[in-house]
Amino acid sequence: MTYVDGFVLPVPEKNLAAYWAVAKIAGEVWKEHGALAYMECVADDVKTGVHTSFPQSVKLAADEVVVFSWIVFASRQERDRINAAVMTDPRIAELMCAENMPFDGKRMIYGGFKTMVGM
Repeated sequence: MTYVDGFVLPVPEKNLAAYWAVAKIAGEVWKEHGALAYMECVADDVKTGVHTSFPQSVKLAADEVVVFSWIVFASRQERDRINAAVMTDPRIAELMCAENMPFDGKRMIYGGFKTMVGM
C-alpha cells in the first residue's frame, strides 16, 4: 500500500500566485526524486465548523485561504528516502528561505499516513 504525507496550511490570498509558483517547483522536485503524486488544492467549499474545521485548524485569518496538499509515495521507506533527498536539493533549500515563504509555516499541519484503502 502507498504512503501519504498530508498538509493543511493558511495562505494569504495576496500570496496565492507566489505560493503556486513555489508549489510548482516543489512538486517537480518531489516527483524527480520519486514521489508518485503531488497535489496542491485551495479551499473552495470549506466552512468554519462549530467544534473543528480546516479554517479552525490553522487559525485562518480573514484575508487567508486554506490549502490542502498531499504527496503519495510507494511506501514509508520510499517516503523517508525521497524526503531526505528533497531536503538536500538546492531548489528546496532556496524555497525554504524565510524570505521566499508565502505563508506562515508555524500554522502548517502535516504528517505521514499509512494508506488503509486505495482504489
